[in-house]
Amino acid sequence: MNEKEKERYQRQLILPGWGEAAQDKLRRAVVFIAGAGGLGSPAALYLAAAGVGTLRICDSEKVELSNLNRQLLYTAEDVGQDKASAAGRNLTRLNPHVQVLPLSAHINDRSIAELAGDAVLILDCLDNFETRFVLNRFAVQRSLPLIHAGVSGLSGQITFIHPPRTGCLACLVPEAPAAGLFPILGATAGVLGSLQALEACKYLTGGAVLKNRLLFFDGGPLEFQEVALEKNPACPVCGAGDAGDPGA
Repeated sequence: MNEKEKERYQRQLILPGWGEAAQDKLRRAVVFIAGAGGLGSPAALYLAAAGVGTLRICDSEKVELSNLNRQLLYTAEDVGQDKASAAGRNLTRLNPHVQVLPLSAHINDRSIAELAGDAVLILDCLDNFETRFVLNRFAVQRSLPLIHAGVSGLSGQITFIHPPRTGCLACLVPEAPAAGLFPILGATAGVLGSLQALEACKYLTGGAVLKNRLLFFDGGPLEFQEVALEKNPACPVCGAGDAGDPGA
């Protein structure tokens, strides 16, 4: 790191057990962020601010005025522009030491491998389960860790998925729930997206993560609850041919 970087990351460099070694792990990491909306905005902002070396951020939509209550990557000047391009530009302004690769494309079974590229970690910041299941299948096939989060209204959930060490998203949600317009307060997405960034930074630097646990957030009474997760041996995505747990 040069002196500018040391000054930029000073407050995390003095975290116990962090130092330049952990920062170097972040600098070398490639993360695929699927979705640059309510969850992807805070997640990407905090990963860029932390100094994650390469962010591959993917979204096929354009910025709309109705996005701005929660999608903090954008301003009114970005309305009408491709989300991925606007996100890349704004993240680079935040931290020019980070390489941001904007990907304006649809995620499907044919495109996911090229879009994810050489990522070592995937963040599920999407708003529909059909595309989430594409990410999940790819993560299982490549044994890549996947940080899933979802939000609605004042509540949300997050878990760290890494088969075969954990079950997969299809174990947790076997079928896609009905799609539709759902309510969301921007701060709710901020909480869950920030937690995704926190989990990502911990994983990339060797810390403990939410494996085999699902964390619920309810912003009404302001409560967190946690439930244990188990693999579904009959899961059509990760259950067949499971070679067992190779260790943490």
